[in-house]
Amino acid sequence: MRSLYYRDKTGLDVKTLRIVNRLLIENPDIREIFESSETVLEARLKLREWVLVYLNKNPHTKNYYLKKVKGHSALKIISFRDYAAIRLMDYLDNEGRTFADPNRNNEEAISSPIKNLWLAIKQGKGSATEDFFLDMYYLFRQLNGKLKRRIQSKDHVLEWMERHPSGLNEDIIAMRQKNKERILRKIINKIDSGELTSHRFVFEHGLSDTEKYQKALAWWEDHRFHLVFAIRTSELLNEMLDFSLREKTLKTLKKAKNKNIPLFVNPFYLSNISVDIRPYKTGADRPLRDYIFPSRELVNEFGQISAWEKEDVVIPGEPNAAGWLLPPYRNVHRRYPEVAIFIPDTAGRACGGLCVSCQRMYDFQSGHLNFNLTKLAPKMTWPEKMKTLLQYWENDTQLKDILITGGDAFMNTDTSLKQILDEVYEMALRKKDANHYRPEKQKYAEIVRVRLGTRLPVYLPQRITPEFVQILSDFKEKASKIGIKQFVIQTHIQSAMEITPELKRAVDYLLSAGWIVTNQLVFTAASARRGHTAKLRQVLNQIGVIPYYTFSVKGYMENYHNFATNERIAQERVEEKYVGQLSKEAKLDLQQCIENAKGIKYKLENITKKNGIPFLATDRSVMNLPGVGKSLSYRTTGITDDGRRILEFEHDQTRKHSPIINSMGNVMIVESKSIKSFLNQMDDMGEDIDDYKTLWGYSASETEKRASIFNYPEYDYEVVDQLTNFHLEPEQITEEELIDI
Repeated sequence: MRSLYYRDKTGLDVKTLRIVNRLLIENPDIREIFESSETVLEARLKLREWVLVYLNKNPHTKNYYLKKVKGHSALKIISFRDYAAIRLMDYLDNEGRTFADPNRNNEEAISSPIKNLWLAIKQGKGSATEDFFLDMYYLFRQLNGKLKRRIQSKDHVLEWMERHPSGLNEDIIAMRQKNKERILRKIINKIDSGELTSHRFVFEHGLSDTEKYQKALAWWEDHRFHLVFAIRTSELLNEMLDFSLREKTLKTLKKAKNKNIPLFVNPFYLSNISVDIRPYKTGADRPLRDYIFPSRELVNEFGQISAWEKEDVVIPGEPNAAGWLLPPYRNVHRRYPEVAIFIPDTAGRACGGLCVSCQRMYDFQSGHLNFNLTKLAPKMTWPEKMKTLLQYWENDTQLKDILITGGDAFMNTDTSLKQILDEVYEMALRKKDANHYRPEKQKYAEIVRVRLGTRLPVYLPQRITPEFVQILSDFKEKASKIGIKQFVIQTHIQSAMEITPELKRAVDYLLSAGWIVTNQLVFTAASARRGHTAKLRQVLNQIGVIPYYTFSVKGYMENYHNFATNERIAQERVEEKYVGQLSKEAKLDLQQCIENAKGIKYKLENITKKNGIPFLATDRSVMNLPGVGKSLSYRTTGITDDGRRILEFEHDQTRKHSPIINSMGNVMIVESKSIKSFLNQMDDMGEDIDDYKTLWGYSASETEKRASIFNYPEYDYEVVDQLTNFHLEPEQITEEELIDI
């Protein structure tokens, strides 16, 4: 308390006081309320009365504030000024509330916006920063109508999109061809000198330089070459990038090595990184760089990172945070009644590269995930263990969807992948056959969807060979006959700059096998630039990929650099993604694609042309909650002294959940950076900050409904209403208790 006392007595600097003065000049009512209030409590009461006058004139807004109405349709008719009135009331309701702040070692964060204003106005003192007062200044500008929402025209959005090149642009392809040649020649020299060795990739004695280069070009098409010669040290990384890395980056990489943060960048992906550091040549590959180069914050936090999704923390024999009982291994993750994740004990537990924003960074921290491909070879006991694990799906009443990931499902060898898919087929068949002996209303959900999670089409498209595709095609052919209807490759393409000719060819192969390809984007700061995600959607559609999710960056301080505030993802949805909204007719046309991937590129092209839209906005914008599930339903209910917003998330009301969320309550998230800090980051990237001004006003959001193309097919029978593998007795929980609105 003594420390807080002295903080409240600290004088504010001149720059901050000028912001406060501007706020008062623009809002004489606020000046009168605070200057006439002898205490903070008096100011709160007067301010509440003042805001209620506004709300009483807007019954729908008041009902939304009181949570008597909610949902996407309710929010759509809330005006931009209404957002501000609701936020101010939420601030008043939560004044003085404290929160554990995981971004600051779980220190206590206090939301005291009214007290901070009172101290600043009455005494010119307090602990709040410039970032806090800027946020409050724009809050009142929004409420008085000076900050207006600007929904740009489609042409303006297209203009933003044109700022971002694609990896299919001819000049980008030419630049990367030069990178490829440089990297290959460096690898050749290091093989000759003995610095790099491989039993598989060796030069016969007496080859000329030209012959070595031609042989290395052939190796380039072998995905194993890129895994063998993946760059694992900062020194080699800098050399391969023609010594173009800045000193700051090299220092961070050195600290990362000392913290045992793995570095693993394969030659193909590295060839996509520009070595031209002239100011007018940089920026396009920023999302790629920010995904493979660790940030200062990640380095500092590594060693004390905890799982963001609490349901990923599993104690054998006990239910996870979502209430599900899981096998006594680390191979199954589950959040929802209908789907669970399967992580094999194979090379599929590894990746083709390290994404520094990985949701399982804590597993790299513990060494459970790594890049030691030899140690990740399946043990002799794995086939039997796999059979046991898959019984989890077979004996569960509700599971109908299996997501095979890792790591990366495509890192499995052909033999391992075929073995896994064969066992999935046998499990699905047994589950289907068992239903023949179950009476009506006692039948289990049968497997209708199989998904493979991968980033290898981006990191290592050479992995998708004719033999690999044949395995997928064969599985689809036989699995279709037993009722599995949806076959999905779920990839992770971060930027239009990652869409290379090689990736495009890999997607063509996958589509030819009859599997649709969907994409999950992580909305990093670099990806959050105006038009970037819209451009990605457009190029994805052009190569036959359907956007599935746009994820707000999760994690605590380790992801600070890449974190784009939830307000920005809400702004992108309203002000950019809207140009790709589908008509009812377009949704029906798209629905036909889910069970027949062949020719999907042309179908997507026809739908966009027919509807006059640049892309299909099929993705849902969400955050993986640090509780259970995904959502972008939030209200800004607090703000820290340094201007970081405190969001209260509700669970997604548009899908089935574990019944446990009925007793969990809402999820509080203290954002890791302020709006001002994020805008500073955009400024550093060369963005026009005026393009983002409405960002200050996005203080509420509602989760979008899932695009109908991603819905599960219907059964011709009624699934039993009991839950299995749940922490309560199955007969105590029925399907009616699942949230399914």
